[in-house]
Amino acid sequence: MSSVAILGASGYSGQETLDRVLAHPGLELLALGSDSLAGSPAQALDPRLARLDLPAFSSNDEALAAGADVVFCCLDHERAAALQPPDGAIVVDLSGAHRLADAAAYDEWYGFTHPQPDALAGWSYAVTELLPPTTELIANPGCYATAVLLALLPLVGAIDPAGVVVDAKSGVSGAGRTLRESSHAGAVLENLTPYRVGAHQHEPEIAQALGFDVCLVTHLLPIRRGLLATCYAVPTADDLRERLDAAYAASPVVSVLPAGVAPELSRVQGTDAAEVGLFTDRATGRAIVICALDNLGKGAAGQAVQNANLALGLDETAGLRLAGVLV
Repeated sequence: MSSVAILGASGYSGQETLDRVLAHPGLELLALGSDSLAGSPAQALDPRLARLDLPAFSSNDEALAAGADVVFCCLDHERAAALQPPDGAIVVDLSGAHRLADAAAYDEWYGFTHPQPDALAGWSYAVTELLPPTTELIANPGCYATAVLLALLPLVGAIDPAGVVVDAKSGVSGAGRTLRESSHAGAVLENLTPYRVGAHQHEPEIAQALGFDVCLVTHLLPIRRGLLATCYAVPTADDLRERLDAAYAASPVVSVLPAGVAPELSRVQGTDAAEVGLFTDRATGRAIVICALDNLGKGAAGQAVQNANLALGLDETAGLRLAGVLV
């Protein structure tokens, strides 16, 4: 049994990570970190936690120093960038603080100067199925990046790198629990809003993994959770479906749907699964690759636990939500 500390456990990704840790047969919660809830019992986050024998919240610094075997970091980008990983611990960072190899890119894309540029080389960027973790320090990909890479990374070499366009949409929980005017119900309901057009911070990590830039346009959906990315590319080979099938043939998490079947948010919401569909545009011959996932599941907490499982040598599906038929 490996002990776990969760930093930023009171945020959306922290709470989702906690939920999976509590269902995990090989992990045991040691510390709950939250500066806003420090000193409060676990049920201050959710009254249902009163049924369980859980530790009270401590500060994030105290949780980090608790001596856990695995640390899930669900802090904001700049705070996570200053993290000093405990010796010997597996650390999975769900923020963007360790995703980019080029420290200078943080000024441009995240708006802060990285405080530990030399430490970035020690972190592995891990899309579990395609880029499994290679170190104990694991940078969990962004939700949009996960969907785009699941759709496109197996096709590198079979699509034209020039002119790849991604139209992606996510539920409001992708913006985090911190209240913003743009996430008020009055701004979200009965609306569809593009945001960070031409400047989304997930663009450079996508380019880093693919080896070329894509044009990414993100939109806010008037729903709580779920993400769908539609990727358009010109094929240079005719084996795209075979490449996708080969990439995910053994995956218990990512499903390549049969020809003519489109991914749907309703089937992945609340789960850690992902669906990929492949189509050809009849008029232009362009390939259309669609990926649907839950932004808090495979796009955050689910993939974080999946990556930790690999680093610990456990079944990669332990603690994950994968089964069920949703109505």
